[in-house]
Amino acid sequence: MVTHLTKEAFIEKVFDYTNEKDWKFKGDKPALIDFWAEWCAPCRMVAPLIEELDKDYKGEVDFYKVNTEEQQELAAIFGIRSIPSLLFIPTDGKPQMAAGALPKETFEKAIADVLKVEKPE
Repeated sequence: MVTHLTKEAFIEKVFDYTNEKDWKFKGDKPALIDFWAEWCAPCRMVAPLIEELDKDYKGEVDFYKVNTEEQQELAAIFGIRSIPSLLFIPTDGKPQMAAGALPKETFEKAIADVLKVEKPE
């Protein structure tokens, strides 16, 4: 199941931006964070895809959601200007942001290219 992140959970599971200046991912597997809001129609289109991808990549990739209305500080830290915004976080290297409602094939390609995880059979 996709995990909804609060500021505290984000600091614990993803990155402690309150104490670290340089990116240092805390997760033990690649992750994807969906920055969204309830009023956002494209976000509602992406939501079932994120749930589907979570099932497809079970145990290979962690999927998170950040409600930008409830977690405004997290949205500000990442400079979220439009939603949905999707943060792809490899275990090594810098995270990459993508904006907009992406089709499933594009998610799968980004997971393979950025996160270096192939879809399990």
